[in-house]
Amino acid sequence: MSKKNKLIPELRFPEFNNEGEWKYVNGNELFESISNKDHDSKLPILAITQEQGAVPREAIDYRVSVTDKSIESYKVVEIGDFIISLRSFQGGIEYSKYLGLCSPAYIILRNRIDVKNDFYRHYFKSIPFIRDLNKNLEGIRDGKMISYTQFSEILIPKPSKTEQQKIASCLSTLDEVIAAHNQKLELLKDHKKGLIQNLFPQKGEKVPKYRFKEFKKDGEWQKTTIDAIAKVSTGGTPESSIPEYWNGNIPWMNSGELNNKRIYSVSNFITSKGLKESSTKLIPLKCVLIGLAGQGKTRGTAAINYIELCTNQSIGSIHPNEDVFDSEFLYQRIDSMYEKLRYLSTGDGGRGGLNLQIIKEIELLLPNMREQKKIASCLSSLDALITAQAEKIEQLKQHKKGLMQGLFPKMNYQL
Repeated sequence: MSKKNKLIPELRFPEFNNEGEWKYVNGNELFESISNKDHDSKLPILAITQEQGAVPREAIDYRVSVTDKSIESYKVVEIGDFIISLRSFQGGIEYSKYLGLCSPAYIILRNRIDVKNDFYRHYFKSIPFIRDLNKNLEGIRDGKMISYTQFSEILIPKPSKTEQQKIASCLSTLDEVIAAHNQKLELLKDHKKGLIQNLFPQKGEKVPKYRFKEFKKDGEWQKTTIDAIAKVSTGGTPESSIPEYWNGNIPWMNSGELNNKRIYSVSNFITSKGLKESSTKLIPLKCVLIGLAGQGKTRGTAAINYIELCTNQSIGSIHPNEDVFDSEFLYQRIDSMYEKLRYLSTGDGGRGGLNLQIIKEIELLLPNMREQKKIASCLSSLDALITAQAEKIEQLKQHKKGLMQGLFPKMNYQL
């Protein structure tokens, strides 16, 4: 092979500018495959995840059960080991900060020579590595493991240990900043959960535990049902095989977009013909939207729309009624009932779904309109803080992604 580019990172710490190109070696020169099954099965079983690497299953509520007999065949994972998983072709190679056991289906890598594991922890999740990982792996699909032989054929950087450490420290510091912001995000979410418990009456009560002082003498909240206070509808999907139905100027929302929570735009549009000749309907602003179907997280998810749009058949819409309820208040209340909605829709063997009748029969308590607006304003302000914090985390992740692209050279070989 001849090199088409110099193997020097675009971003380099000044003290290494005179050290020249990075050396690249085959994967097996740096890491060996380990298959140690000598254990008493008492070590924690590790889940191999793309987001968190190798972590104890109980830490992520991983509920796959295994027999004592099968655990005997599990491999020991040491702190600092790397694991090739079934999805490594997609998300890179995972790192373990834990001593534990993993399924024999995984390939465990341990450094053969003295290198900085933290450097490779970042490199094995970088875009350059994942791209090079896939370059020689034709036919890799879900369910097919990258072999140690295939890993061994990949050229991997081996800069000086000093430069490895410098890069690792830089990226790890950024990881700590991201982790701190994630912790702040979780605290904000927990704070909102606590507020909801206090601002809405709990089971068997008709007034909330905490009430803004101007409403303390306003008496009990009034019991009602969705059917008694609002029109409820569902949507539909124009036939996808008819081009005249699609790419018009009428927003059409699929159920996956419920996860955006506050809907200001959608990805798909239909034509007037598609609206007229299908069961979908144009709904007004500020409907409370509820996911009716799906075995993932979408079923029971609430959202609210700020544009007129149509929805698919898996979204129920509670239309606004300004004489009785504030839509922002109702959105917050329905959003807080996610687990209850999931329970109501479990159906036979957990494969059921919500429907309009279930939505109509939802019971809730309503205060007067002024108190509704006050509660909605309080919770919406907190939502804005949560959204801003999530956006800050995403910006930091994008910054790290760009930084990694600059800190690791882009290999470009030709025969």
